[in-house]
Amino acid sequence: MKTTKPKKHQTTFDKLMENPEWKKGFEKGYEKFLISEFLIEAMDENKISVRKLAEQAGVSPTVIQNLRSGKKTNISLNTLTPILSALHYKMKFVKEKQIKA
Repeated sequence: MKTTKPKKHQTTFDKLMENPEWKKGFEKGYEKFLISEFLIEAMDENKISVRKLAEQAGVSPTVIQNLRSGKKTNISLNTLTPILSALHYKMKFVKEKQIKA
């Protein structure tokens, strides 16, 4: 007698992530969230205000505030690099593992 494995229950999130359009939108929103959370945490860690960070990075306070709130995520490296430097961070590029088809 052949037994069948019970199907693994999929959550609503799992089902939504199967839709490429929905997944793309989710990932973009998640990136905004990560940038915002990183900046808030790094500023707290360094005990630095929006105005002081803007001054040290050579950008307007509006740029910092928009990054913190998630309103702005499209930022140039020329703007991001001095912000990271003022927070004592640097950018690192890491190659992802390739998945063989």
